[in-house]
Amino acid sequence: MSAPNKSYDPVEVAALSPGELERAQAGALAAIAAATDLDELKAARIAHAGDRAPISLARAEIGALPPAARAEAGKRVGATRAVIIQALALRQAELESERDRRVLVDEAVDVSLPWDRTLAGARHPVTTVGERLADVFVDMGYEIAEGPEVEAEWYNFDALNFPPDHPARDSYDTIFVASPDGRERSGVVLRTHTSPVQIRAMLTRPLPLYVVSPGKCYRTDTLDATHSPVFHQIECLAVDEGLTMADLRGAINAFVAAMFGEGLRTRLRPDYFPFTEPSADVSMECHVCRGASTKPGAPPCRVCRSQGWIEIAGCGMVNPRVLVACGIDPDRYSGFAFGLGIERSVMIRHGVADIRETIEGDMRFSRAFGTEA
Repeated sequence: MSAPNKSYDPVEVAALSPGELERAQAGALAAIAAATDLDELKAARIAHAGDRAPISLARAEIGALPPAARAEAGKRVGATRAVIIQALALRQAELESERDRRVLVDEAVDVSLPWDRTLAGARHPVTTVGERLADVFVDMGYEIAEGPEVEAEWYNFDALNFPPDHPARDSYDTIFVASPDGRERSGVVLRTHTSPVQIRAMLTRPLPLYVVSPGKCYRTDTLDATHSPVFHQIECLAVDEGLTMADLRGAINAFVAAMFGEGLRTRLRPDYFPFTEPSADVSMECHVCRGASTKPGAPPCRVCRSQGWIEIAGCGMVNPRVLVACGIDPDRYSGFAFGLGIERSVMIRHGVADIRETIEGDMRFSRAFGTEA
């Protein structure tokens, strides 16, 4: 076994030489002074005071020295490390002070501004468009009629000439309200249209009758871009002596002119509804391109998809069976009715592509239509 090295000179160890320690100190102080933010200072701390820093490696060499040489080397390394640590602490305080001053400037709050910074809301476009639709008919002498949203099946189907086996009576299309004993088919439904309001009006109001019935409806549709289980409808009903399809056409033309602009053509195509006979589908000329997009070479129209026409409603003459169910003599009185979805009117009028935007409750959607009273 060899004897301890009593003559080992610490100056001969490169990491512990005064010159090497001075160079390590100078490099550390330069890097600390050059740090412009706390992240750069953190990198300088790791590089010059961390476990792999030159001063730390030099400190590890002290253990290899003879006992008599360790004290002097330790003092030299400790003094150098103390200078670096002190420089880091001073630069840390300077950078934190600069950061705090910058935060005070960048995040300054004007306390003289109004304290209530909550954005003002807006009436929902479905509400405003529904009221506009109703106002069109009120201006023509109609009255507003309302009814319950939870409705007896007789008002929703039977009185409207829906046969017992009609698909609309199935639970796949209609939401039935459970009875107290738990049976689903209780004879009470969430109304699938606002037509029950018309039945109630014919049963309770004197003739002649001119009513418009806006309201909320429910069906078991899956929510997607064009369908919603909860939606709004508005329906018009007129019952008087001598009413014909010509009167219906005139009311439709007046409605289209008031809602979408003058000069738009309308067309009726045969359709089927249990509560009207004859029945028709109502389309209007596209209020954006006015049919020009159908011509060769014309730019496409996103509203009518370059078809020139937009389907807006269903209509027809009130079926005599409906009049009889309400105690009205069909030989003396006749009537017409037509209805449309209010969300669909919003989508047509304002170019909304997805019906889900009307029910998500996002205030930014409502605010885009203004704060109309």
